[in-house]
Amino acid sequence: MRQLIERGELRGGEALPSERVLVKATGLSRVTVRSAIDDLFRDGLIARRRGAGSYVSPHVDQPLSVLIGFTADMARRGAEARSIVLSKTTGLPDPEEMLKLGLSPSEPVLRLSRVRLSDNDPLAVEHAVVPLFAVGSADIGESLYETLKRNGYMPVRALQRLRSAIADKKEADLLRVVAGSPILHIERHSFLANGRAIEVTKSSYRGDRYDFIAELKLEP
Repeated sequence: MRQLIERGELRGGEALPSERVLVKATGLSRVTVRSAIDDLFRDGLIARRRGAGSYVSPHVDQPLSVLIGFTADMARRGAEARSIVLSKTTGLPDPEEMLKLGLSPSEPVLRLSRVRLSDNDPLAVEHAVVPLFAVGSADIGESLYETLKRNGYMPVRALQRLRSAIADKKEADLLRVVAGSPILHIERHSFLANGRAIEVTKSSYRGDRYDFIAELKLEP
C-alpha cells in the first residue's frame, strides 16, 4: 500500500479499504494490518477521519512562479486553511531584519509564528517578519497577505530560497511527523511594486505533502 501511495496509484483523498477487507485480501492478521496502517499514519501518508476511516493524505503542488499566500492557495484548491499561532510579538528589528527589510534601528517589526494547516492537517511551520507600519494594530486573522493588501502593502514579487532538511523534534511535533522526516526549508523575501522589501518569511514544509514545481525554458 505504501508503494501504491508513493507511486500515485492511490491518490490524495482516496479512501483506504477497511481493516476487514485488507485482512481478507492479504491473508495477514488484523494486528499486522493495523500496525501497517499505523505506520502509514505516523509517516503522514494517510489521515484519519472520525467515523469515516482512513484516506490518502492530499499532496500539494505549488508552482514556484506564482506569488500567493497560504490561505489563498488552499482556497483555490477547495481546502480550508487554518492557523495555530505559536507567537505574535512586536519589537525593534535585529541586524538581519534591518538589512533584509531596509529598516532603521527605531522602526519596529511584527514577528508572527504559526503552524499552517489544510483541512486540519499541518503542512508548514511559518515564521514571518514584516514592518509594523504595514499591519498596524489590525487583527491579522488567517491571512497575513490579506492584511497587507487591505493596508496597501501587498507584495508583487518575491525571491525564494529552498533547501532540503531533516525535521528536528520540535518541527516534527508541530507537523505531526517522525523526527528525521524530510522537510523543505523555504525563505521568502517579498517586495512592493516600488521595490521596497515588505516581508521575510522562513518556513518548514512537510516533504511528504508539498511539491514545488518550476517551469524551465531554454534560453534563445
